[in-house]
Amino acid sequence: MTVTSGRVPQVAVVGGGLAGISAALACADAGAAVALFEKRKHLGGLTWSFSHDGLSMDNGQHVFLRCCTAYLDFLGRIGSAGDVELQDRLDLTVLRPGTPLRPGVARASLRRDRVRAPLHLARSLFGYGVIPFSARARFASAALALSRLDLNDPALDEDTFEAWLVRHGQGPEAIAGLWDLICLPTVNLPASEASLAMAAKVFQTGLLRESSAGDIGWSRVPLGSLHGERAATALGKAGVAVHLGEAVEQVRRGESGFTVQTADGEAAADGVVVALPHYSAESVLPPGALPRNVRPSELASSPIVNVHVHFDRRVTDLPLVAGIGTVAQWVFDRTASSGAAAGQYLAVSISAADNYVGARPGELGDQVTEALRDLFPRAKDAKVLSTFVTKELHATFRASPGSSAHRASTRTLLPGLVLAGAWTATGWPPTMESAVRSGVSAARAVLVAAGQRSGLPPLSSDRLQPGKLQEVM
Repeated sequence: MTVTSGRVPQVAVVGGGLAGISAALACADAGAAVALFEKRKHLGGLTWSFSHDGLSMDNGQHVFLRCCTAYLDFLGRIGSAGDVELQDRLDLTVLRPGTPLRPGVARASLRRDRVRAPLHLARSLFGYGVIPFSARARFASAALALSRLDLNDPALDEDTFEAWLVRHGQGPEAIAGLWDLICLPTVNLPASEASLAMAAKVFQTGLLRESSAGDIGWSRVPLGSLHGERAATALGKAGVAVHLGEAVEQVRRGESGFTVQTADGEAAADGVVVALPHYSAESVLPPGALPRNVRPSELASSPIVNVHVHFDRRVTDLPLVAGIGTVAQWVFDRTASSGAAAGQYLAVSISAADNYVGARPGELGDQVTEALRDLFPRAKDAKVLSTFVTKELHATFRASPGSSAHRASTRTLLPGLVLAGAWTATGWPPTMESAVRSGVSAARAVLVAAGQRSGLPPLSSDRLQPGKLQEVM
């Protein structure tokens, strides 16, 4: 498919998540006429907000790291850079509830020093008292071996992260207390199930290559505002025609382009970006779009459950906490962003939540509340004003061994038809960064297929740009 010289390419984007928004903006910025179709009534995909008991809540809690350069650029493009917090340097409090043999709450921190990686975490890990010293002593050798893995080696996707860790001297306490602390929220699987390829990517890029890469960022406002509302404004200013509440039923290939079929009619396009989830993308693609051995629908899903607890008083002064040996894996103070007039509202994120998706909301709320009381002494006497549970059954694809075979490339076998989504072959785990990178790559591919050779969106780099990223702090 090649557009006649001098004619503005007509691009249709199917899906209004971060991947679709990124693709639409990149195409519009390059001069294309863009129409975006989203079946929901809001933009932002799996990052959205709602009201409950007078509070503004997010369906799930999301953090990013300084190494997420494409996502940070995306925030800047839609005008949300000032609405996020980015740590000056990594500083994460880790809590482990007591047991009869270890009474009291154990506390440690992961805090980087201002030295080169990987030495930036050496002092912090040496004093990482939530696991025994004998386990800590073997961290360094495993980290060094992990940093030397070739991320381009396909054999990495045939092994689990846990199996590799065990071969490198890491026992159950080290895996649960350190490696899973990072693997669970980034890969959305424990080390026992996660592909070594995805875990190695996380640790190499986020912790082992550049000292500032692992600094943590989070939104100061509801995600619906940070992504959806700001993106809608940016898309409008860019001239993108946004069709909300309009699901695409089929993309058909024609002699001179494509037809996007919706329940309300048809739209012609020179090129199409399909930015749908892994479980639904195939259903709209025309025959012959994918190689026979690539089936995104074969990718399983990994759920995330969030439990929202509103106390009548403040129970912690920390903005975020990681928990080990507890259902309260990650705890976020969302009091300010929720608009709570009193007390403290904590959001607890549970990754790889297969064991919790079937639980009754009331029972799960009680379980998480007790877990918070075990972690925060001030919560023991606090009254719970309300609890609420949100579940995302298809939060991410399941990045287990063998999953890379079904992570489709950006380009399909039909010129002008491209794919985007965190599940595509970005080389990253299923994160917001992967979604945005895929959208930019898809925009570039669809424009090139249309014959455009200049003004193309640049591809993202894994190298940090400290001066540029400091602007969002």
